[in-house]
Amino acid sequence: MSDSTYTTIGVVGAGAMGSGIAQVAAQAKTRVILYDLQEDALNRASEQLQKILNRLEEKERISSAKEVFERIEFINTLDAFKEANLVIEAIIENLEVKQKVFQSLEKVVAQDCILASNTSSLSITSIAAACKHPERVLGIHFFNPAPLMALVEVIPAIQTRQGLGESMVALMKSWGKAPVLVKDTPGFIVNRVARPFYSEALRIYEEGLATKEFIDAALTQVGGFRMGPFTLMDYIGHDVNYVVTETVFQSFYQDPRYTPSLTQKRLLEAGWLGRKSGKGFFDYSEDFQLPTLDLSDEEVNKKAEEIVYRVVCMLINEAVDALYLGIANKEDLETAMTRGVNYPKGLLAWCNEWGSDFVLAKLDVLNQIYKEDRYRPSTMLREYGLLNKKF
Repeated sequence: MSDSTYTTIGVVGAGAMGSGIAQVAAQAKTRVILYDLQEDALNRASEQLQKILNRLEEKERISSAKEVFERIEFINTLDAFKEANLVIEAIIENLEVKQKVFQSLEKVVAQDCILASNTSSLSITSIAAACKHPERVLGIHFFNPAPLMALVEVIPAIQTRQGLGESMVALMKSWGKAPVLVKDTPGFIVNRVARPFYSEALRIYEEGLATKEFIDAALTQVGGFRMGPFTLMDYIGHDVNYVVTETVFQSFYQDPRYTPSLTQKRLLEAGWLGRKSGKGFFDYSEDFQLPTLDLSDEEVNKKAEEIVYRVVCMLINEAVDALYLGIANKEDLETAMTRGVNYPKGLLAWCNEWGSDFVLAKLDVLNQIYKEDRYRPSTMLREYGLLNKKF
């Protein structure tokens, strides 16, 4: 199929993610069928989309809100997907539930209809295995909010037919997105490579080496990140962020590099989910503002730099390992981290800037101090670091 063949797109789930994907497709002049079993979810999605599109028209981002909105049909029966060329599932992160949905879709859709999951961390291969025609199943992972986030991870399962991943990459480009092709491994690119941004910051905090305010300020003021890890975890929500960490940890056979934090687990247990509940690592009952660091103070500046080195070297190690294991190519890895989580620069470019020998030395020191597999450098990083090669 060429891009022009995907004229009718089905979306399963009218929550924030599903309606966001529907909006992206409709703005790309595609007919969209948005399905949800719950009538009130469809009504909410309809109202929200009308408001969003009207605002976009006011800001002259689109020419006609009415035109875009009329491309979307809101339905509560799967039968309407008979006409769809591609169906994207965007529901709860539960493998059994997703498998059942895909089995139901197969009974309805045409034989050449492509079935995709928007999962952020579940195995596409496991989802495909529940289908009679697994060769047409793959992952198309949008980031929230879908209309604003450029990155889309396209994940073929091992059963996915040859060329389908590339076809979906082309389609996502035609929708104005920045797609990357990823191997079906836990966390794909972003949710795997970004783990140390949270876990290493939590480790530094739990060890009492710095306060959460200091760590966040160090990574924004010195590291150049848009948000510090604690502010970002509160923004994402601990019900999402912690669960992804735990899923990746279990999926990698409890590899110490992905060990979840008890501190974050306690927040989840208390219902302190972050901004959405009014409290997380920080209290949002009043206007929350992160204090800034006085970087003219030599000791403060040095401490902030060491925090940035430790967290970013761990991130670089993950990116290098993903490259080494063929999870994605260099360009896609850099695109994923700059367009998916808005890092100030690609992690491989960052490694080139600091020197692979410098990054390796930092990790070796941590490895020596802690004697933990968590800090083991990637085979490729060791190879490059010993010769100070660039990526």
